[in-house]
Amino acid sequence: MAALPEPTAEQKSHSQQLYQTVIEAIDDCTAIGFDQYMAMALYQPGLGYYAAGSQKFGAAGDFITSPEVSPLFAQSLARQLQQVLVTLTDAIVIEFGAGSGLLASDLLLELEALDCLPEAYWIIEVSAELQQRQQQLLQQKCPHLAGKLRWLQQLPEQPVNAVVIANEVLDAMPVRVFEKQNGELFECKIEHSASKLNWVNTAADASLQAAVAEIEDTTGQLLPDNYRSEYNPSVKPWLNSIHTMLGQGLVLLIDYGYDGRQYYSAERDMGTLMCYYQHRAHDNVFFYPGLQDITAFVDFTGVAEAAFEIGFDVMGYTTQAQFLLGCGLPEIFENKMSALSDQQISQQMQLSQQVKTLTLPGEMGERFKVMALGKGLQPGLRGFSLADFRTRL
Repeated sequence: MAALPEPTAEQKSHSQQLYQTVIEAIDDCTAIGFDQYMAMALYQPGLGYYAAGSQKFGAAGDFITSPEVSPLFAQSLARQLQQVLVTLTDAIVIEFGAGSGLLASDLLLELEALDCLPEAYWIIEVSAELQQRQQQLLQQKCPHLAGKLRWLQQLPEQPVNAVVIANEVLDAMPVRVFEKQNGELFECKIEHSASKLNWVNTAADASLQAAVAEIEDTTGQLLPDNYRSEYNPSVKPWLNSIHTMLGQGLVLLIDYGYDGRQYYSAERDMGTLMCYYQHRAHDNVFFYPGLQDITAFVDFTGVAEAAFEIGFDVMGYTTQAQFLLGCGLPEIFENKMSALSDQQISQQMQLSQQVKTLTLPGEMGERFKVMALGKGLQPGLRGFSLADFRTRL
């Protein structure tokens, strides 16, 4: 792997402050779980990756999300929202972790064009810096819809009818890392020794033992020795809070991940942790904490089981490509191409490339999955009309 770009002196100083905070946490208990380290690296107030002021999304950031690729993503997604919103009374849209705010602005503008604006559009955002960026972009792109917008740090207590969107949210939830060695299960924690952060294996506690046993039971396969992977303990409580908040509604989870058997396959023996820094993907979770994104792929079987136990209906599971096609992407694309003149060849090529990036297997089309969870809704969501892979879960 090529060397990663060197941060500036100011960036290094920022990372050093977070590094010191991590060391202090380790000193209190010898070693900390990777989930605690990941939470600090991403969300430590004023210092974590998502809590500080660096550019994260788009060409000038560290990675590109589907809404940044093309407004076609939001315009297709809006058709799925429209199908549900018209069946709900006083419905709102709730977006978790709205990134740059681009998905929110494109969705609102498209829902307005479809004459299907929600009563309100709420953004759950824990980062004050990102909230400010989102407000600036939305004021720039759709100032006339400002009255629809509201920012919250947590879900409302009163039940509401809503469509909830979580685009690349689950992958940023802190995970516990475990390893099997000689038939024993260990938790991979973080220690500080020899003036650096290191992995250290400690005996797995009862909760991690139970979680891994459930993974093996669900997938029907015992994990082999010399095997490392992750488990997300936050999914079920997070989904439970959404289910409690929803009167009627839909939850759309869009992220990169696998079904459980793929996620915990014997071949994937080093897990799925990935880091993103200036559009370079790598696996060094200790590289300048606070300056890079740290993610884990999503175990969608685990998500579906948690949702079912809570009381959600698992209404669909498919690839991003099949979802966008089912939502009418070809028609939207053709209409936009027809609106371009023969002289606008560069715009036509750009539009074609955007569709390829969103849908081709080698791009985002198959790596990203879409799962729909419903409460009090009728079956038959259009995004899953072409292909529904729930049987794979």
